[in-house]
Order: sequence, then structure tokens, then C-alpha cells
Amino acid sequence: MSASVSVAVSGLSYGEQRAYPSASIVKVSILAALLLEGRPLTARERELARAMIVRSDNDAATALWETIGGAPGLDAAHARLGLAQTRAETAWGLTRTTAADQLALMRAVFDGPYAYLRALMGQVVEGQDWGVSAAGGAWALKNGWMPMRETGLWVVHSVGRADGRLIAVLSDGHETKKAGIACVEAAVREAVRRL
Repeated sequence: MSASVSVAVSGLSYGEQRAYPSASIVKVSILAALLLEGRPLTARERELARAMIVRSDNDAATALWETIGGAPGLDAAHARLGLAQTRAETAWGLTRTTAADQLALMRAVFDGPYAYLRALMGQVVEGQDWGVSAAGGAWALKNGWMPMRETGLWVVHSVGRADGRLIAVLSDGHETKKAGIACVEAAVREAVRRL
């Protein structure tokens, strides 16, 4: 199986436009769903949200996933956010999404009342700050990566904003995480070049 890459940036989509397992980029959706409830977050929720976005903590994501009502809660949030091709699964990391939907989510996050979420995406820890940041300039991002159980091949994604551009790159079929990161960053640079 060769690697597949799907790119969406500023209204331009190319590559293989299909749904991918989301891995940890769904953590942006989980926090957006929680913020859509329109109430102040508790101190514990803020602690979990920070761990989930800044360090990509999976236990924090699971706790907040349960708070928003799991898959039905996430699907409801996605409908409100205009993500038409994203479907939650029973495990949050297997939620299926497209680059176009992720770009729509980035528009909602960066154009809407999500300053808290944007701030966390700008504080991602060193070692997880690859991907969209290859576009240069100031960045705010969330990455996702996981090996698929059935193939052993890696899913590697990056979504966010860099140098004023909203970018979503989804990919799978990588032999290693490192190869996936290199592929995603090359796709980010190519997207900037095309613009």
C-alpha cells in the first residue's frame, strides 16, 4: 500500500479526497464540542483540555469525550460546526474525517469564539510542533498520528494555521511515523507554493 495524502488550504483541495481515521486531530473537535455547550469550563475541564491539546494526552481526551456524550455528542457538534463528512466512531481516534471538513473546522476555530482553543493550539509541546508549522511564521496546530492495527501502517495528520493560512493535511499508509511527518511537511510546503 502506498501512502495517501489529502490537502485542503484556503479553498484549494487536492490529493486523494476521502475520509481518514482522525487519530488525535479529533481532540480539536472534542474541545470545540465542549465549548459549544456555552458554559464556563470547570478547573478540571481546563486542566484536561490543556493536557489534551498541548501534550496530546489520550486519557484527558477520553475523559472529555465522555463529558460531551461520546460519539453522539461529537456528531452533534460536528453538525453545528458544518462538518458534513465526519462521523464519530465508538473510539474517538477512529472518527473518520476529510481534509475539507478539517479545513471547515479550522475556519470555525480561527474565525469564531474559540480563543481558548486557539491559544492551546499555539502552545503544542516541542516534538509535536511539526506539520502545519512547516508553512513558516506564527503557528497554532494539532497533529495526529497512530499505527493502524490491521496493517501496521501509520496515519499522520496536521491541521491548524501558520503564517496566516489555514491548512489541513491528512495522510495514511506510512511505514513509520517519521516518514509520515516528512510526507505531511512536504505537502504543507507544496500547498504554500501553490498558493
